Amino acid sequence: MTTLLYVQPNSDDHVTPPGHPERPDRLKRLKTLFDSDRFEGIERHEVEPADYALAETVHSAHFIEQVLSTRPAEGIAQLDPDTYISPKSLEVASTALGAALSALDSVMQGEANNAFCAMRPPGHHAERDKPMGFCLVNTIAVAAHMAREKHGAERVAIVDFDVHHGNGTQNIFETVPDVFYASSHQAPLYPGTGDASETGVGNIVNVPLAAHSDGSAMREAYNDRILPALNAFSPDVLLVSAGFDADTRDPLAQLDWGPQDFAWVTGKLMDIAERRCSNRLVSLLEGGYDLEGLADGVEAHLNMLFKGTTTG
Repeated sequence: MTTLLYVQPNSDDHVTPPGHPERPDRLKRLKTLFDSDRFEGIERHEVEPADYALAETVHSAHFIEQVLSTRPAEGIAQLDPDTYISPKSLEVASTALGAALSALDSVMQGEANNAFCAMRPPGHHAERDKPMGFCLVNTIAVAAHMAREKHGAERVAIVDFDVHHGNGTQNIFETVPDVFYASSHQAPLYPGTGDASETGVGNIVNVPLAAHSDGSAMREAYNDRILPALNAFSPDVLLVSAGFDADTRDPLAQLDWGPQDFAWVTGKLMDIAERRCSNRLVSLLEGGYDLEGLADGVEAHLNMLFKGTTTG
């Protein structure tokens, strides 16, 4: 099993206000994890920025204009109550895009079975017309578009286990039958979308989870709803919005997952990827705001991708 790890080199350059949960410390903590001897054998790739103009493949001109016109020459500007932009934020978003697209290229060309991209800011809340929820570009949506346009994938699946519903990804693809989107998420919770009745054109599967539910409820959701639908869709490539804010320690939500739960869902997604799309799986970091919860979840996730095992 060949796994590639992409770590964003300029993550500190996206600056948010003091106390904001989406902060540079998230990637600093992960870089410490990746530098430990537990991952010394993993293949790491350099991240080159992609052109931020690729956002135009999934976002409207209004979205692009709002982001570009709000970017400040100095200091920090605000796009919505939760979403901030600083002078170099678009360069950071561009390296996130670069990581995702390089990982996609490697997996689609058979150079690796799977890849994990450690990057910020997250992307899955960015809708076609509106940046929101800490997100400046919907990175996984751009990757899905490029899987189809560049690599000829006829059927692309996105599975999102971030604790918050990926309203942006759903908004972009809910009328595109050849892109499947499935999400498990706490409800009610920000952004208030993701009801089970939201099914798009038959390509959307939402499984809301009650506050304080644990890994057993998550396993039931995946075994009963998400995994059968994903298997039936039979994708050519599987993309994962890997958020780790369902961890019981996370300050922005109230699910009670532990590292073993992130390992379990990762393993199940790998099973589908092996069965349906020659192991082609690309995972992109989304949320996770307790630093130790984030690190423990990423370690469990990456161990499954890399070794097929957990550390305990």
